[in-house]
Amino acid sequence: MQDAKIRLYVDQPLGPGQSVALNEDQSMYLFAVMRRQEGDAVLLFNGRDGEFRAHVAQAHKRRGVLVCDHQTRLLQVPPDLWLLFAPVKKAETVFIVEKAVELGAARLCPVQTDYTNADRLNRDRMQANAREAAEQCGATHLPPVDDLRPLDRVLDTWPEDRRLLWCNEAEAGLATALSGQPGGPWAILIGPEGGFSGRERDRLAALPQVVQASLGPRILRAETAAIAALTLWQAALGDWTSPAESSHAG
Repeated sequence: MQDAKIRLYVDQPLGPGQSVALNEDQSMYLFAVMRRQEGDAVLLFNGRDGEFRAHVAQAHKRRGVLVCDHQTRLLQVPPDLWLLFAPVKKAETVFIVEKAVELGAARLCPVQTDYTNADRLNRDRMQANAREAAEQCGATHLPPVDDLRPLDRVLDTWPEDRRLLWCNEAEAGLATALSGQPGGPWAILIGPEGGFSGRERDRLAALPQVVQASLGPRILRAETAAIAALTLWQAALGDWTSPAESSHAG
């Protein structure tokens, strides 16, 4: 019998004794690629019920069935932090999505700016990348990936209670900008490789929820900027600031 080292996201209810039917892709991965057999253990999460240990009840390469045994971890919801980012090249955009999930972003919001090179985004593919990252990093929450939207349209309906950290290279350091700021709903905005246009800068600067900050003296690639901003925000205001609550069930 194999130990439960594989984690799968399933969009189905989880609970002791609950049967979980796998789709064809999951079945192929589990039984053809990973060579799991009946009786082997797998870890499951659905973004709602925490993490459960399950065992293989039926092993078929096109369909399989798992049965939940017991909960191994409670649901851990990350801080209410959105990441707004302008898509770049395909590989770099995938990298941003993966690292944002690992660093605890609660929602991923692709935005099209004046200088964004990409005018379309495969949201389903990006959601799959987010799912794979959550499976690998031990997350029990799956951040949703929004459709690509123009930045102007996003700002038109920006929530009054959500602060927006605008990574603006012309401003002060990020640690200084976040000092003394309250928690609660936040978002981080990362621009495209060409930066923001003058028109966008004027609009962002006039938005009362915006907090401006620099990411240091060097120009960062978009994917590096996303990692840097998420890391510093988590250290200052997120769930890195206090000992984690127990994530184990029972």
